[in-house]
Amino acid sequence: MGIGGAIGLPLAAAVAQYADWQLLFWGSAALAVIVGVLIFVVVPDVPAGAKGQRFDAIGAIGLAIGLVALLLAISKGADWGWASGTTLALFAVAVLALPAWGRWELRTRDPLIDLRTTARPRVLITNAASVLIGVGMYSFMLIAPQLLQFPKATGFGLGQSMLAAGLWIAPGGIMMMVISPLGGKLINARGPKLALTCGAVVMAAGYALALPLMGTAWGIMLSGIVINSGVALAYGSMPALIMSSVPLSETAAANGFNTLMRSLGTTIGSAVIGVVLAHMTITLGGYTLASENGFRTGLLIGCGVALVSAAVASFIP
Repeated sequence: MGIGGAIGLPLAAAVAQYADWQLLFWGSAALAVIVGVLIFVVVPDVPAGAKGQRFDAIGAIGLAIGLVALLLAISKGADWGWASGTTLALFAVAVLALPAWGRWELRTRDPLIDLRTTARPRVLITNAASVLIGVGMYSFMLIAPQLLQFPKATGFGLGQSMLAAGLWIAPGGIMMMVISPLGGKLINARGPKLALTCGAVVMAAGYALALPLMGTAWGIMLSGIVINSGVALAYGSMPALIMSSVPLSETAAANGFNTLMRSLGTTIGSAVIGVVLAHMTITLGGYTLASENGFRTGLLIGCGVALVSAAVASFIP
């Protein structure tokens, strides 16, 4: 994840700046095909832990409908209007589909996700912390590129090109690679709960550091390095917590559900920060831009959410 992010940000910025941004989607599609072939050829086959179970197609479709409706409403609500018919209709679909999906999962013989296992305190609290970690991680990813690229005429923007902004953020991704082995040693020595809590606290420290240093590119880079160090600790610990809490036959489904919770967090984070930046604005040269106070508020939200996730993680049995 760290290496991919470190390479992907400046590479994507270069393509968008000097070529056609639509090439990014074609390139991603080609990479996905290559990855699929490599998995098939290189990754050894192992016996499935859930061998003999039926695939829960109804559960998969129901979860997809509920989550797509919920995440689309959250991510686009600010653009469409929170009281618009489309947004309200999507929320209504989610409210109907997700409980119906839960009822099906509790009654079917081979559920896609065993909700009784998911309700165990260790798994449930880990997933709750995962949502908050996702919010905290994605908040900085939305704020940093804009601060770097906003014009200097705003008084707080740094006037960097898209490519330069990607390069300033890239060291944070590299730091994930550096910290991950240390996180593994911490998990082995003291357990994944401590690693998750430490990761959340480090993320909060990175946001606190960003508040006084957001006026320089070096300050944003340093803050990103600290925040991504916390992300590395947190993301390494969550699968360890999940896999130590569920039967072998449910590890894949439980980890998949945890990934969904992280995705839910990043979507909520983008919606919340988007609303803040859209409502705290300045006017410059006839254009409406997010204000410095808006960015500071976003950083404070990221710091607060990271601290709350540390508090939640402390309750993991």
